[in-house]
Amino acid sequence: MVPARNPFPLQGCLRPRGKQATETLLFMWKTPIGRLRAVGLLEGTSFLVLLFIAMPLKYFAGMPLAVKLVGWAHGVLFVLYLLALGHTASSRQWPLLRVGAGFIASVVPFGPFVFDVWLRRDELLPTQERQ
Repeated sequence: MVPARNPFPLQGCLRPRGKQATETLLFMWKTPIGRLRAVGLLEGTSFLVLLFIAMPLKYFAGMPLAVKLVGWAHGVLFVLYLLALGHTASSRQWPLLRVGAGFIASVVPFGPFVFDVWLRRDELLPTQERQ
């Protein structure tokens, strides 16, 4: 008997769940590019929270503490992102153009998420195909 074909073959790749999700997140921290991806996703999320939640709370609800707390966390994550970008660039021998693209992605809203798509693809390529 032939097993039923999965109508969504990429579903498990796009959204790991349960134990697989935990293993995927732990595996991300084991490689330089994985650390860059993880910190980039955290930094990008903190930037969006700062822009679209904390700033409106400050200016429309009179709550400046939201910007202070989220801004501080975002600042720490931004520095960690730059350190991870430098480490990944040196270990993977990236050209200056890629490093510049990573930096620009960190200062543009939604940029880290777009850069992450490229990083995920680059992470899967063998060393010979990257150059």
